[in-house]
Amino acid sequence: MARQEKRPFGEGVDLHTLANDSGMAVEILTYGGVVKALHVPDSGGSIANVVLGFDRLEDYAAPGRYFGAIVGRYANRIAKGRFTLDGEDFTLAANNGPNALHGGPGGFDTRIWRAERAGDGTLALSYRSPDGEEGYPGTLDVTVTYTLGDDNALRIDYHAVTDRATVVNLTNHSFFNLAGEGSGTVEGHEVYLNASHYTPVDPTSIPTGAVEPVAGTPFDFTRPTAIGARLRDGHPQLAITRGYDHNYVLDKSSPGELTLAARVRDPGSGRMMEVLTTEPGVQFYSGNYLDGTLTGAAGKLYRQGDALCLETQHFPDSPNQPHFPSTRLDPGKAFRSTTIYRFA
Repeated sequence: MARQEKRPFGEGVDLHTLANDSGMAVEILTYGGVVKALHVPDSGGSIANVVLGFDRLEDYAAPGRYFGAIVGRYANRIAKGRFTLDGEDFTLAANNGPNALHGGPGGFDTRIWRAERAGDGTLALSYRSPDGEEGYPGTLDVTVTYTLGDDNALRIDYHAVTDRATVVNLTNHSFFNLAGEGSGTVEGHEVYLNASHYTPVDPTSIPTGAVEPVAGTPFDFTRPTAIGARLRDGHPQLAITRGYDHNYVLDKSSPGELTLAARVRDPGSGRMMEVLTTEPGVQFYSGNYLDGTLTGAAGKLYRQGDALCLETQHFPDSPNQPHFPSTRLDPGKAFRSTTIYRFA
């Protein structure tokens, strides 16, 4: 049976810990809904934290970090920080070159969420995003619920309602290293992605609108492949993003079904993580912009390739690309999404 604890973590912020009888535990901050640590046993029973993070609140609060955070109101990029909804133009902050990224500089990752225990092993975080916050229309009420089961699975359920038509795209932005936080490169991690297509990007990392097959390219992870195996191939898409930082179109028989999106294995520790989601896409990021300027919880510098992200979500720039799955949310309807990180 899962256990819960709570303690302060900086001014006005609490740290909640959920733990099960198998030795797995997750630490969650009310600041940004951050998954601060995720302690998982390896094949020999040794426990290690498998997500990157920090020991001080100010390290999370620095602009543009996103480590472990809830990302919204719109995860990923919107081209030129603009979109049109029902004939009305909306302008967002351009916080990633010419584009809007992860909800803007005051996105959900920077907000303090209200926490409520929702049962054994379950923590619910809620936040009200007012109409016009970061340029987005409508007052949005969001609840993100974390559940740690005895099966060593962390489940994240997202729910949102609005009083005005808006766009919504929510995800968790954890940086994973299954060998343990601060242990070095993940290039040896073997990745399987349940995706036969991806969305290539322009030089500013906005999808071109094309949906292309991965077959015959370095983007093919339909069979388990080490991240570093083709990372240095001279593919122009790898050059644009300095590695993998692309949206994969998940192979689903019907929209919204909970299906396997990815499987990651670290040969050294034997840890394996499966990612299941109801979302249509997953952004696979190979830690390309970690540059050695940040020191993590273990006192080690985070360098390029020291972690990977698997951000389950709708596609980038969907408000401007009508052939992508819609991210529109209307009053009277609810946004619902589930992602499960299951460890073995």
